[in-house]
Amino acid sequence: MRGDARARDELIARFLPLARQLALRYYHGREPLDDLVQVASLGLVKAVDRFEVRRSTAFASYAVPVMLGELRRHFRDNGWALHVPRGLQELVLAVDRAAQRLQVETGRAPTPAEIADELKLTVEQVLEALDAAHATDTVSLDAPRPAVDGERDALVDALGHEDGSYELVVYREAIAGALGALPARDREILRLRFEEDRTQSEIAAALGVSQMQISRLLRRTVERLRRVAEAS
Repeated sequence: MRGDARARDELIARFLPLARQLALRYYHGREPLDDLVQVASLGLVKAVDRFEVRRSTAFASYAVPVMLGELRRHFRDNGWALHVPRGLQELVLAVDRAAQRLQVETGRAPTPAEIADELKLTVEQVLEALDAAHATDTVSLDAPRPAVDGERDALVDALGHEDGSYELVVYREAIAGALGALPARDREILRLRFEEDRTQSEIAAALGVSQMQISRLLRRTVERLRRVAEAS
């Protein structure tokens, strides 16, 4: 279609509805339809500029694969929020097209086994493609999650975090035997210091000994337990 600008423009205008129809085939609400129509229209323009009138093939038969190629390339290069191998991206699109075709034919959503049979794939490959399809979209951690007891919070509030108490459990189990073997007075000093958070002066007054003795006993006992924990 070289040399006649008016004929070129008329041909493009004539097939723009087809470009929109192909864009609708790939529209799933994840991105604006106008963007997909623009991509398909770009494919149409390329098809018009490359088409040779001498071809025995009808223009529509030539243009449709070109427009579909542009749409697939768009999704392959821009439609993925996460990194997905190119081969898997192509598989996702093939599974999606097969699923739509089968749904039109049967009037219901096809099963993974039916899609696999249609594409001569294994069910595992189809399931992998269906799972990878979610990589085209992500959700912000600041997005609100469903209300719980009337309270609304963000998704990030539902994420777990490292609990330092787990490490304390490990240490407690490691020194449990050594702790049980301590004299009753030493265990009581540890309890008053670390459970009741008393000062050395308060412990000394409660036990009727000097603060220096409490300091010495604490240092000796803690050092003994530390060696046991490190050796475990």
